[in-house]
Amino acid sequence: MLAKAAGPGIIPAEAGGDSPQVSLAASNALKPTEPPQPASSAYMPRSFADIADKLLPAVVNISTTETVQPGSNSDEDDGNGEGGDEGDPNNTMPEMPKFPPGSPFEKFFHDFMNRQRNGGGAPAPRRMQALGSGFIIDPSGIVVTNNHVVRHADQITVTLQDNTALTAKLIGHDDRTDLAILKIEPKTKLAAVAFGNSDTARIGDWVVAIGNPFGLAGSVTAGIVSSRGRNIEQGPYDDFIQTDAPINKGNSGGPLFNLKGEVIGINTAIFSPSGGSIGIGFAIPSNEARAIVEQLRKNGKVLRGWIGVRIQPVNQDIADSLGLPSAQGALVAGVEPKGPAEKAHLQSGDVLLTLDGKPIEARFLPRMVADVPVGRVIKLGVWRQGKKLTLPLTIAALPEEPAQASSAQQPKKEKGHKPNSTNIGALGFFVSEITPPLRQKFSLPDSAKGVVVTQIGENSPVADRDLRVGDVILQVQQDKVTTVTELSHAIEQAKKQNRKFVLLLVQSGDSTHWVPVPLGK
Repeated sequence: MLAKAAGPGIIPAEAGGDSPQVSLAASNALKPTEPPQPASSAYMPRSFADIADKLLPAVVNISTTETVQPGSNSDEDDGNGEGGDEGDPNNTMPEMPKFPPGSPFEKFFHDFMNRQRNGGGAPAPRRMQALGSGFIIDPSGIVVTNNHVVRHADQITVTLQDNTALTAKLIGHDDRTDLAILKIEPKTKLAAVAFGNSDTARIGDWVVAIGNPFGLAGSVTAGIVSSRGRNIEQGPYDDFIQTDAPINKGNSGGPLFNLKGEVIGINTAIFSPSGGSIGIGFAIPSNEARAIVEQLRKNGKVLRGWIGVRIQPVNQDIADSLGLPSAQGALVAGVEPKGPAEKAHLQSGDVLLTLDGKPIEARFLPRMVADVPVGRVIKLGVWRQGKKLTLPLTIAALPEEPAQASSAQQPKKEKGHKPNSTNIGALGFFVSEITPPLRQKFSLPDSAKGVVVTQIGENSPVADRDLRVGDVILQVQQDKVTTVTELSHAIEQAKKQNRKFVLLLVQSGDSTHWVPVPLGK
């Protein structure tokens, strides 16, 4: 539930002093009562008309056409634009029944309807249309929008505020940040807007969104910055501005302005159970977009810094297991072979605390590294085995197609004691050295070395941890283990050091991560 706060229009009375006192009756007789005025007109604008008049000419509507082959997954609207099928121009065919997306019935009726429209022959390709928004940043005709608005388009049309329609060319796009740059060829110079400093936008500041929701061109909505730094699980660089300014389908790629008329965000996503605005929208901050746009204009692609590590956040359990004074930094869960981190001698289990003296937070580290120019040498503050180190590292370019983690379903926890398994005491799970039958049972690669988890008790301390049957334990407290004896010895050593948790490096499929396990008494 949200609480209402009093604004600056409610001004407390001043107490004390030698100023003459005036009775209420005399005060009212001197001048009529006036409502309290805000300290600044920018705080509570009486109207957004002036700013709308100024900014509307620089905001454009974007329509795209895509040819979709029958059975293609692109048949479905991506949820961020206004999609449609040109279909039968006379609209004489019945509409297709609604089925769950991806169901066999949906595909069957899609193909059936296409055959009917094509005279009963082979299914004809379909033409899909979608609508979005964008804004002009250069009077010569440079337009910024979302990548998802134009990514599959065969033809892109930009419509200006005066209804002039121009064919656009895609000159660069970036999947990771969902940004794209278009070029149009106008006959005269166009109105343009500039990026502002999104870091100065405060929660509660007024913002204005302009775009093309549901095809309603030039729609202006207003609201406030609801929150900052939102992670909506869209990618490694999530750092969205949240706003309650109404944003709907078709607003994607449109600008979010402050009251100075500067672009502080690019509207890209909404949270909505119904598909319409419920007051939760997300915009890419301008300070992130500006550098991406400059690279796209210059090179048509984005070059990002990369150090070649897999990381996870440091919670209090992990901090206790490593002897860290507080839960901070990013825990290294894996080091890419021949990458910059390996060359700098970083290890799994290291905690990255600082980058050139700036504190590191795990969720922001990918963006911090991405912003560093390729080839520059940085200094990483590292926590290793209870000591602080400083390691120099040379930034490399992020590979075009980084290796993807396996999405294979992990084995479920199994009940019952497994033959040839060893019970790890009060920790409540059984392990075994890797044997050919276990390697086959859990689909472990030939290169897997460690101790495999064969059973987890329902009431064990690890039952609610990220540890599963079939996982391979590679290290304990940064010490490698290949036998059950080595695993048991490492756990006993942690107990003797009076640690509350022991840290296990676990391999699940193609990914590795650290699991803090409580030692108890």
